[in-house]
Amino acid sequence: MAGESPTDATVAELLAELAALEDPKARAVNEKHGDDHGVNLGKLRAIAKRLKTQQELAVRLWETDDTAAMLLALLICRPKAFGHDELDRMLREARAPKVHDWLVNYVVKKSPHAEELRLAWSADPDPVVASAGWALTTERVRKKPEGLGLPGLLDVIEARMKDAPDRLQWAMNHCLAQIGIDHPALRARAVGIGERLEVLKDYPTSPGCTSPYAPDWIAEMVRRQDAG
Repeated sequence: MAGESPTDATVAELLAELAALEDPKARAVNEKHGDDHGVNLGKLRAIAKRLKTQQELAVRLWETDDTAAMLLALLICRPKAFGHDELDRMLREARAPKVHDWLVNYVVKKSPHAEELRLAWSADPDPVVASAGWALTTERVRKKPEGLGLPGLLDVIEARMKDAPDRLQWAMNHCLAQIGIDHPALRARAVGIGERLEVLKDYPTSPGCTSPYAPDWIAEMVRRQDAG
């Protein structure tokens, strides 16, 4: 229950519950994306809903280094309870892409340390850490672009995105698309950069899904905005 200190038994019971939900088919799908767990995320969210917010338990689950348990931790934690250094350590421990993604989107974006971490991570030599910085930059492009210097961001993307490692490239590409979608004055330049670099141009996209190729992504989202 909320407010109680988690015991080793509680953590062990949850690990056993997660292990019982292991689905080989789900694991096969997840492993294609670099995630080493086989728990259906809908079932994982159901456990989190039952547990509600439990910060101390979240910390204990994170410390297990079990991917499914770390994902559960991110769903039941209190984002503002983590300090700057704690979040930095957690990001460097979050090597599974889904854990990394949820940590940034569900926790760091709600943290009072988000802007400091954005600046530090964007300049980090580890491309996975840098990708988190770019994800936070994309959030600012969307919600608080003042002071970002968007033309300068486009300069950096144009110079570095083509040769960036996969996860960093993906994050920079998202930022490029977001600038094109949200800022009409820079749209033509964003589209032009995407066309010249051709990053993710041939990425396989399921029917009905929007391509991550920036020119197509921008065009589709702008079309939806105009239609809406």
